[in-house]
Amino acid sequence: MDYSLIQLQVSEGGIATLTLNRPDKRNAMSDEMRGEFIHALERVSADKAIRALVLTGAGKGFCAGGDIAGMERRLNAPAGEVGFNGWHRQQRVHHTQALLHTLPKPVIAAVNGAASGLGADTALACDFIIASEWASFTWSYIHRGIIPDGGGMYFLPRRIGLPKAKDLIFTGRKVEVDEALALGIVDRKTGADRLLADAQAWAAELGRGSATALALGKTILNQSFELPAQQVFAQGSQAQGICYTSAEHRESVMAFLARSGGRQ
Repeated sequence: MDYSLIQLQVSEGGIATLTLNRPDKRNAMSDEMRGEFIHALERVSADKAIRALVLTGAGKGFCAGGDIAGMERRLNAPAGEVGFNGWHRQQRVHHTQALLHTLPKPVIAAVNGAASGLGADTALACDFIIASEWASFTWSYIHRGIIPDGGGMYFLPRRIGLPKAKDLIFTGRKVEVDEALALGIVDRKTGADRLLADAQAWAAELGRGSATALALGKTILNQSFELPAQQVFAQGSQAQGICYTSAEHRESVMAFLARSGGRQ
């Protein structure tokens, strides 16, 4: 598939960088961009040579949220079709966010500017967020008479706690990068000139380990807040059984034994 609204590059070290590429629209997510985004995420997920993913935006913004033209088309649809059209769109949105959240390898959002509405939710769907001094976040849905639909109501309370998440969602106020760092929305802050390089270096560090263990560990961790301890232990036992059979585990143990002469 040829991409025009995103860019996907993969380094020799297996770090994929996916750039939302509508800088004239502050990378607002149109239906066409979403289609390319889904395809790229599926490609990254399936490619065993890719170790980790960095997501960023072209130009001055990370992602301005949903495309206004799409909102206008939705409002102008025949009254009897608005509900179903909206439901169908939500299925695509949720599919996209789920692909990003469950990608079986580390994902870092490199937030270079404003992340608004769906853009803020998209950053939260990643495992980690690194931001430049120009970054900001706003869950601005309330200003359009709607609620967060990109996972913000799930992800944000888990990052910063329920009362603080309610404050940001109910007010839709802008959060500058230093406050975002203090709240726990952002994990690391860096300079704009180093943002992409620092994100890629961090991704390389995160993706260095066993791909099998990373994928299985991430899958269980993503569910750990919703599951009782006994079920987390049970899933961990099953995952560990798979890890025992992996080439990465065998090679690691054999290399350790060769270095140590069989001693601990």
